[in-house]
Parts: sequence; structure tokens; C-alpha cells
Amino acid sequence: MNGNAVALVTGGSRGIGAATALRLAQDGTDVALTYVDDAEAARAVVGKIEALGRRGLALRADAGGAERAAGAVEETVRGLGRLDVLVNNAGVGVLGPLEGLTIADVDRVLAINVRGAFLASRAAAGRMGRGGRIITIGSCMTQRVPGPGGTLYAMSKAALTGLTKALSRELGERGITANLVHPGPVDTDMNPADGPYAAAQAAMTALGRFATPQEVAAMVSFLAGPDSAYVTGAEFSVDGGHAA
Repeated sequence: MNGNAVALVTGGSRGIGAATALRLAQDGTDVALTYVDDAEAARAVVGKIEALGRRGLALRADAGGAERAAGAVEETVRGLGRLDVLVNNAGVGVLGPLEGLTIADVDRVLAINVRGAFLASRAAAGRMGRGGRIITIGSCMTQRVPGPGGTLYAMSKAALTGLTKALSRELGERGITANLVHPGPVDTDMNPADGPYAAAQAAMTALGRFATPQEVAAMVSFLAGPDSAYVTGAEFSVDGGHAA
């Protein structure tokens, strides 16, 4: 990306999204990020982006809302002048026994994890020029589901493989790439490395530990940068060997 590049990171106020927003800013990119409720956390990330000498923009947008998923793209272009990189990071997980999942659970997970990513990608594709990047955050559970209770979440994240491969074919002639990153267990406030289920999750990896959000962000940085220009329609695991 050149010095005028602009990225939009959905769900960028914490965890992997915040780490990605900051890494892209370190790479010299201006960054807009979306959040749902925690405006203070979003403002804090924007402050760190600006401290790195880049422009930052916080947008309140629920990825599950059809209009807001695409609207964040337009707000990014209005606020920062263009869009070169979209990181579909916003997501939600509802875990539990198959029989206990409600229609409301299904609708919410698919609206945020699948429909939101599709609509944001469609809107971004209409704003990007050659060299554009669409990077989506999937899950290690698309490649290995280690136990019961993950049916809905794994299904929603697996749909992103089809989205990514199809986007790569549809947008390739325009010089826009689309790729997918599958994190394994990551130390965030939603799934802390010292949480009650952490030891079991770490034991499922070959490396025996959680990733840091920055390790996932490093892969996104590569896919957003000039060295990945010939990489598209691909899946990258940052999972410590969870799928090995």
C-alpha cells in the first residue's frame, strides 16, 4: 500500500480487530474501525492510531445490520477519502448443544458473521481500485472442530471460505485480492489465555499456547501489503498447529 492508503477494520475496538488496526497504522495506513457499544474503547484505538501519525476514524456500526454493514464503507470513504483495504473482522460466537440453539441465535450469527461480511465486501469492491485488498477473519474451527457445541459458529465461519474464493474470481480482473485468515485460540478479553477453558484450548494446538492478537494482525499486514499482490483466494492458518 502507498502512503495514502486507507483501511476499514470491522469490529476494531478490541482484540484482533484493535491489534490489526494498530498494525496497519504502523505500516503507514490510515484506519477507520467500527464498534457496536464501547465508544470509549474505539476512541482509545483511534488515539493510538493518531499517535502513530496516521488518521483514525471510529464508526458506530453493527455488522449484523444490513444498512450499517455497507454504510461503514461509505462513511470511511467520506471521512478518509478512499478505501484500499477491508478487514472483515466483526464476528460473534454462540456455542452450545445443537438442540438448544434458537432461531434467533441462528439469525444473529449468520447476520453478523456471513451477511455482514458479504455486504461490506460488496460495498468495498465498488469503492476499491487496483491493488485493493479484502481480508476476512475466519476461524480454526472451519478446519477442525474439536468437540460438540460449535455447529452454528463453525458453519458461519466455513461460509467465509466460499465468499473469499468467489470474491477472488469475481474481482481478480480488477486487481483486487481476497484472502482468509483462520486464527486459533487467541488471548483476548472474550477468550483470555488464563480463562477457565484456556488450558484445554492450548492443549489442542501443536505449540501448546494461545496466540497474541498481534500475531494474527501480522498475517493481515502481509496480506494487505505489496508482497501479497499475487496471493488471492487463499486461506492462512494462524492457529499454532490446531489443525495439524
